[in-house]
Amino acid sequence: MLHEPAAKQGPDPASSYKARLGVWMFVIYSLVYGGFVAVNLLAPAAMEATVLMGMNLAVVYGMGLIVLALVLALVYNGFCQARERELAGTGQGGE
Repeated sequence: MLHEPAAKQGPDPASSYKARLGVWMFVIYSLVYGGFVAVNLLAPAAMEATVLMGMNLAVVYGMGLIVLALVLALVYNGFCQARERELAGTGQGGE
């Protein structure tokens, strides 16, 4: 039995756009994460401060990092799909 990819594989004309967008999003996330590390390094006591609904800064910031990663992934997917449609010549959404 021959197993082939579910989708056709070929050159991706949007690959340079995807790479550039991915690098920028990585830089944004790295800066936010770097802020988390910096606070832990320079002012660890600040992480104990209660900031939201009884949760301390460490928990809120950590959960924020997780949510930010998910949001960036969704934004990346949306922008990449839009660019692929644009390059395919359809220019229309919804598949």
